[in-house]
Amino acid sequence: MNKRSGKQDLDLLQSSDVPKCDTHLVHLDNVRSIGAQILPIDQAQQMAEIFGVLSDTNRLRLLSALANQELCVCDLAALTKMTESAVSHQLRLLKVMRLVSYRREGRNVYYSLADSHIINLYHSVAELLDISNV
Repeated sequence: MNKRSGKQDLDLLQSSDVPKCDTHLVHLDNVRSIGAQILPIDQAQQMAEIFGVLSDTNRLRLLSALANQELCVCDLAALTKMTESAVSHQLRLLKVMRLVSYRREGRNVYYSLADSHIINLYHSVAELLDISNV
């Protein structure tokens, strides 16, 4: 997917010409077979909160740095051209959502992605967007 097709998709979503069924016919077999598998509301809410945290450009840039290696706040601030205070604030939000973990070494705190699920999610989205520097 590139920026152009993404904009076209957005335009389609905002258009009043979105394709829909011509007749109202509920396929009960499909509804019954999928009904037990659909994401429960509480889990959907939790996922929405994680995606909400991931919807920030600065937090995604921090995750992209951490996808490569463990880094301290000072390094992350230098990489992203943010203040250490701003980086710490963003990391706090990522930590609350259990997306990053940290370890203390003397006076420094080193952050990393929490586990392989976060790395896989990051790489999957990057691949979807065809980002070559991943």
